[in-house]
Amino acid sequence: MSMLNRLFPESLFPRKLSADAEQRVRLAQARAEEALIRTHVENALHFVDTLAPEIGYERALDIYVRELTLPDPLASVVVTRALVALGEGLRPTSERTAGERVVTSDPQNNAPPVMEPAAPTAAIRLAEAAARRRQA
Repeated sequence: MSMLNRLFPESLFPRKLSADAEQRVRLAQARAEEALIRTHVENALHFVDTLAPEIGYERALDIYVRELTLPDPLASVVVTRALVALGEGLRPTSERTAGERVVTSDPQNNAPPVMEPAAPTAAIRLAEAAARRRQA
C-alpha cells in the first residue's frame, strides 16, 4: 500500500462525487466565474475612466487585458461586457429606463422578464476626455 493511500484513504476522500455534489460544485463554479468577470469589468471601467484624459477606451481596455494577462476567453468576455457598459452610457435615455436593466428569466418556465436595478459603474467621461484631447 502506498504512502498516499494510507494518508488519504478512499473512504474519507472518494474520487467520484455524487451527482448532487457534482451539480453543487458546477453551480458554485459558475457563480464564482460570474463574480470574477463582474469584478474585472468594474475594474476595467475604472481603468478606462482613469486613463480617459490620456488615451482612448479601446487602448485602455487593451492595456488592462495585457497587463493582467487575462486568458483569451476571459479577456474577450471582459472587453465585450465593458464595451456594452460604455455603450449603455452613450445611448439616449429614451431607449432605456434610467437605472434599470432587463433580466430575462428561464425561458422554459415562460415567465415574464424581470426588471432589476443596474449595477453601479464608474462614471465614464468619454466626452470630456475627447474634448481634452482636441484641446491638446
